[in-house]
Amino acid sequence: MDGGLMADKVTSLQVAQLAGVSQSAVSRVFTPGASVSKKTEEKVRKAAAELGYRPNVLARAMVSGKSRIIGLVVGYLDNYFYPEALEKLSNRLQEHGYHVLIFMASRSAGNIDDVMEEILDYQVDGVILASVPMSSDIATRCQQAGVPVVLFNRSQDIEGITTVTSDNYAGGRKVAEFLLAGGHQRIGYIAGWQGASTQRDREAGFLAALRDAGSDLFAHGIGEFHTENARAAARTMFDVAPERRPDAVFVANDHMALAVMDVLRFELGLRIPEDVSVVGYDDVPPAGWPAYNLTTIRQRANLMVAETVAALLDHIEEPKTSEPRKVAIDGPLIVRTSARLPKGWNPKRTNT
Repeated sequence: MDGGLMADKVTSLQVAQLAGVSQSAVSRVFTPGASVSKKTEEKVRKAAAELGYRPNVLARAMVSGKSRIIGLVVGYLDNYFYPEALEKLSNRLQEHGYHVLIFMASRSAGNIDDVMEEILDYQVDGVILASVPMSSDIATRCQQAGVPVVLFNRSQDIEGITTVTSDNYAGGRKVAEFLLAGGHQRIGYIAGWQGASTQRDREAGFLAALRDAGSDLFAHGIGEFHTENARAAARTMFDVAPERRPDAVFVANDHMALAVMDVLRFELGLRIPEDVSVVGYDDVPPAGWPAYNLTTIRQRANLMVAETVAALLDHIEEPKTSEPRKVAIDGPLIVRTSARLPKGWNPKRTNT
């Protein structure tokens, strides 16, 4: 055959004829969970390999009503937490026989709605939204189409939608209590994107714990969960007279906290933690690198992924009995050297 010409697509009928079985037997061999004898399966797979046959998954989905495809929507991959979490989500779904289609979307709900309309055209069995919002309109559209949705690392009060997050409010409280126990008097906060539930809950817990201790927030900046914005917020907050400078700062995620540490040390000449303590949130891999050794709240990605996949598969496989759930997973404070240790503090009680 001329190498420049495309071969005609091999059909299941050709496989059936070569294997000496019915076309429906070929279909059963390539349908997960279908009943077929071992002898028939061996003949069909041998013939399929000889002919170079691949089953048409989308065509089968049109017949069965199940594509075994999950749409996974992510807003951005800059944060180290997301590539790792997406890999875990994909691997876990593949273990259950599902394939993943990844879609990129911006932060705005309007853009998400456009992406979701496109996803539904692929006849997906379910959707995971990773750190992106959705409107109640598109939620209703998914429910009407019988496509369950789970929000990963976001929480929204939309009826019938399952959400899985870390316990961001409790995490914010832990950071405030740790910094207060360390004797800090001038505590600052660099926020993430204000439209994110993760940001709002972390800040709310942090401020509540400060108030409960009779303390006020000394300085506030906004980093939008972006590196350059975080650097700018750090310069504004710390490039001032020493008495106007915080002696500790909680940064809403590690991605920003690492950038903040670089500014403090290499641009402003401040020592960490002698001049200022820094605490982040997520516990991404670079947080543990010797160059940063960042004290942070750990998001338990494995548990979050397990809960997300379990909930989604429950909604897919038991749609009549499956109930929406709000899952918030506690994350430990991981104490390293970027923040002053309170007197008598035992790191073993937090690094779990």
